[in-house]
Amino acid sequence: MKRFFNRLLPKSWRSTVVTIPVIRLHGTIMAGGGPLRPTLSLASTAGLIEKAFAFDAPAVAISINSPGGSPVQSRLIFKRIRDLAAEKNKKVLVFVEDVAASGGYMIAIAGDEIFADPSSIVGSIGVVSASFGFPELLKKIGVERRVHTAGQNKAVLDPFRPEKKEDIERLKTLQLEVHETFIDLVKERRGTRLKDDPDLFTGLFWTAKKGLELGLVDALGDMRGVLKTRFGAKTELRLVSAPRGLFGRFGLFGSRLSAPDIAAAAASGVIDAAEERALWARFRL
Repeated sequence: MKRFFNRLLPKSWRSTVVTIPVIRLHGTIMAGGGPLRPTLSLASTAGLIEKAFAFDAPAVAISINSPGGSPVQSRLIFKRIRDLAAEKNKKVLVFVEDVAASGGYMIAIAGDEIFADPSSIVGSIGVVSASFGFPELLKKIGVERRVHTAGQNKAVLDPFRPEKKEDIERLKTLQLEVHETFIDLVKERRGTRLKDDPDLFTGLFWTAKKGLELGLVDALGDMRGVLKTRFGAKTELRLVSAPRGLFGRFGLFGSRLSAPDIAAAAASGVIDAAEERALWARFRL
C-alpha cells in the first residue's frame, strides 16, 4: 500500500528508499519433509520465491545455507528462480552463509552474482549415494527375509543382501549422468568466471576465499553491506516468510495434526535427522 501511494506522488516527493526482498533457503534439500521437520523442496519454497519476485524491487536477495540433498529438487528450485528472474527482469543476488555445497551450490548458481563470507564452504560439485548394509543382521536375530519380484532387477541394492558388482556399476552409471548434468549447469551459469582447475568437478569443497579464486563465487561480503553499497545507504531488507498460524507450524488448539500424526512424524524424523546430520557433518558444522 505504501509503495502504491508513493507512485502517486510527484517524483520530487517520492521516497528514495529501495526495498529488497530476501528469501532464506536454509536446510537440507529433499522432497517431503513435514510439519515437524521442514526441508527445502520446490513445494516448500515456490510460494516464497513467487512472493519475492512480486516485489517492486530491482533485485531479489537469497540467503543460502545448505549442504545439499536431492539433485532433482535442487534443480527445480534453481529453475524456478531463473524462470522468474527472466520473466520479471530482476537481478538475483545470492549470499552464502555457512555452506552452499552440492545441491546447495546448484541453487546458489541461480544467482547472477554470488557473495560469501571468507569462511563459508562452497563447491562439492559431485554426486553421492549413501546407505547401510545389513546382510548378516537377519541371520543373527533369527529372521528370514523373503523377497519376490516380477523383474530381475526390482531388488537391486537391497540393504539386507550382499552387494553385487553389476548393481554397483549400474548405480555409478546413474551417478555419472547426474554429475554430468550438474557440471553442465555450473559451466553454463559461471562461464568464463570458472578457472581451469582439475579438482573443480571432483566433489571437493573449499572456503569461499579459495572459491573466489576458482570462480565459484564473485565476491566476499555480507548481505546488508553489499545491498546498501549497491542500492544506497537507505536500502531496506524485507524478509519474505511463509504465513504461520497463531500458534506456529504445530497448529496447537485447532491443529490439523492428530497425536498419531505427530508420533509418526517424530518416528520417521529420527532416520531423516540422522541422514541430515550426516550431510552437515561432511563440512564439520
